[in-house]
Amino acid sequence: MSVLLVLIICSILLVIAFDFTNGMHDASNMIATLIASRAMTPAQSIILVGGFTFLGPVLGGTAVADTIGGFVDLQSLQAFDAVVVVTCGMAAAIAWNLLTWRVGLPSSSSHALVGGLIGAVSVGASYHDIHWGFAALAEGQLTGVSKIIITLITSPVLGFLVGFSLHRLMRFLLRGASSSANQKLRRGQWFTAAAMAFAHGTNDAQKGMGIITLMLVLGGAIDQFYVPLWVILICATSITVGTLLGGWRIVRTIGFGIYKLGPLHGFDAQLSGSVIIFGASLIGGPVSTTHVTSTAIMGVGASEHPRAVRWAKAHEIIVAWLITIPITTAIGAALYGVVTLFRSLLTL
Repeated sequence: MSVLLVLIICSILLVIAFDFTNGMHDASNMIATLIASRAMTPAQSIILVGGFTFLGPVLGGTAVADTIGGFVDLQSLQAFDAVVVVTCGMAAAIAWNLLTWRVGLPSSSSHALVGGLIGAVSVGASYHDIHWGFAALAEGQLTGVSKIIITLITSPVLGFLVGFSLHRLMRFLLRGASSSANQKLRRGQWFTAAAMAFAHGTNDAQKGMGIITLMLVLGGAIDQFYVPLWVILICATSITVGTLLGGWRIVRTIGFGIYKLGPLHGFDAQLSGSVIIFGASLIGGPVSTTHVTSTAIMGVGASEHPRAVRWAKAHEIIVAWLITIPITTAIGAALYGVVTLFRSLLTL
């Protein structure tokens, strides 16, 4: 077995670990509203969310995978070096996921992945090997890093606006409803949570699919960029297993740390988030389930009682939003530097 093949296998295992931490990190975003509004028990919510998270990447296409796998070009490097660069970027994203999960901070796995790859590619290859897409953006086209950043930035804003507007509309439509409407809304959350999980699986699992496919191309295992079925199934399984284990620290932040959620709040936040995430998936835009869900809850809360929204917690989320890409860029670059130093010591 060649050294390159061993490296590719190890790198695929690393991507599986990333998908696992992604699922573990983002499970909380989907189940928090169910638990906080008492629509389902924790066990029921995990089973529902896990099942539909698996179906998302299997049935949701590969548009996001194409975007993630196409924003770097490492053809100028030897196959081994190219795979090392991608591996360092993935390792940076995993490190950040684990750190923020440990402290209960709802950060973005998407931001972490993009930042890690930018750092590793900039040091291991060249700044010019990243498809920034700024020239195309000036012509009205979304591609490369500019497409990723714009979707990552605009999706939380849309989450807030849609959550705010939808909650205002629903409160108007239910203004004369009796208390029995709460039970119907809790049951309605079963469907909105399923939609959110499906959208999450469609968007987030495709990031790992894109990276694995990129490494297969770089390693010469496949001739062109297309996502094999076995890659889809592996990524769907790993993100689902992570989802089933859940991230209970972040459940407290999302479900109880931003706004006190009732059945209507949970229904509106889940519906808002699922529409935005799935819409982004259709156009190939990677988004953060964490940030969309968080801002949707903020929008729902702000439309009802702005002073009841815990804006200090929102500030923590925004800080994580702003620092994730710079920090993971630095981590990705540093990891590649460490690997290069280690390789040079081995050749002495």
